[in-house]
Amino acid sequence: MSTRVLVAYGTTNGSTARIAETVADVLNEAGLTAEALPAPSVASLAPYDAVVVGGALYAGRWHRDARRFLRRHRHALAERPLWLFSSGPLDPSASERDIPPVPGVRKAMVRLDANGHVTFGGCLEEGAKGWVAGMILRSGKGGDFRDFRAIREWAASRAAELARVAPGASRAAP
Repeated sequence: MSTRVLVAYGTTNGSTARIAETVADVLNEAGLTAEALPAPSVASLAPYDAVVVGGALYAGRWHRDARRFLRRHRHALAERPLWLFSSGPLDPSASERDIPPVPGVRKAMVRLDANGHVTFGGCLEEGAKGWVAGMILRSGKGGDFRDFRAIREWAASRAAELARVAPGASRAAP
């Protein structure tokens, strides 16, 4: 029986969804059973042995859907291996150094005993929704700064960690 992994995400313009889908693809390639879903669409974590949650960063805050997902499922998340990712810097900084989680994500990591967090570069391109997005694009600061090689490597490391834990195992397992 394969370990089932949920990759839930909060996104406004779809770039975080693409990261989540890439993570799920890598987990599937590693022999796990993973699916990427928008955070608001997840009713229960019962079918999943582990969870990855990603959220886009906006003005130093994680996407509302990702924050709400953590609150809504906090009890079930405490019983499963959990990793978090953020997407957001609209510059190459995420590929050049580790960027710590924003304060709200750091608090959630402690509260939920998450196994780790990573920040990936973001993407903001023409057609993005929102007034602030439009301002950023007009100022010339948009672009695609996602590093899919780094995303795939991070996901492969999560797959290796999960391979050491039997399906259905709780966090207390070795």
